Amino acid sequence: MTTPSQPVIGILGGSGLYQIDGLTDVSWRKVSSPFGEPSDELCFGTLEGQRVVFLPRHGRGHRISPSELNSRANIDALKRSGVTDILSLSAVGSLREDLPPGTFVVVDQFIDRTFARQKSFFGTGCVAHVSMARPVCTRLGDAVMAAAEGTDIPIHRGGTYLVMEGPQFSTHAESELYRSWKCDVIGMTNMPEAKLAREAEICYATVAMVTDFDCWHPGHDAVTVEQVISVLLANAGKARALVKRVVPLLARHQGPCTHGCQTCLDTALITAPEARDPAVLQRLDAVAGRVMQRGKS
Repeated sequence: MTTPSQPVIGILGGSGLYQIDGLTDVSWRKVSSPFGEPSDELCFGTLEGQRVVFLPRHGRGHRISPSELNSRANIDALKRSGVTDILSLSAVGSLREDLPPGTFVVVDQFIDRTFARQKSFFGTGCVAHVSMARPVCTRLGDAVMAAAEGTDIPIHRGGTYLVMEGPQFSTHAESELYRSWKCDVIGMTNMPEAKLAREAEICYATVAMVTDFDCWHPGHDAVTVEQVISVLLANAGKARALVKRVVPLLARHQGPCTHGCQTCLDTALITAPEARDPAVLQRLDAVAGRVMQRGKS
């Protein structure tokens, strides 16, 4: 699979974000994946002349729990749809007093505390180890910050997103532990999503939308779904406005990523070509097709 000269922007919508404003030529289509069923059909459309593919992470109507998300199928389906850049939007709790509900955080690091999820496209038959030292694409983050200028969106650049398993919220002891680790926000969805986007050689960035203070805060010792939803709905409106502004900025980029996101498999495959399982390679046709084709030439 070759990298197109024009970008295709993928939007992974989190809680409360089930549509993208301003899309034209809209078509919801099922995209099959050898890794199972994606969360929903994918929404193909055009935003100010730019191709966009939208996937509601939990399915329309929020049907799927964080622990039951098939992130491998989601990322594989986006890759098969030609997506080059993924903007991930997700609801989070804040672990800092100065990141109150309503704040958007363009995170740059993750700590993965999930344990019940399939975390790699690769495995027995074809092993790969991608670097996650810099887990998000700086170029996408720059575009998000530029898009937020002149808006009423409180936005913060940089921070560590602690990804917990869920679906329950934190205990007080857990919340304080993560604060002692200097984490900034906490959520349930961006791992293994970010790792899989890296394996699929797709540029990836997260906008974490704060809905609550988690349970560490004296005034928020018991996070409730009702509490979260009220802020979540307000955040969703701002998120749609942000997407509408950032997509034209991302559309200006042509060619491969300047930060190497779209070539990270060049140094990741460790299984010798003659030892690779053909059945495994067949499943990887979209994710790793670029390096597999190169190996045949």
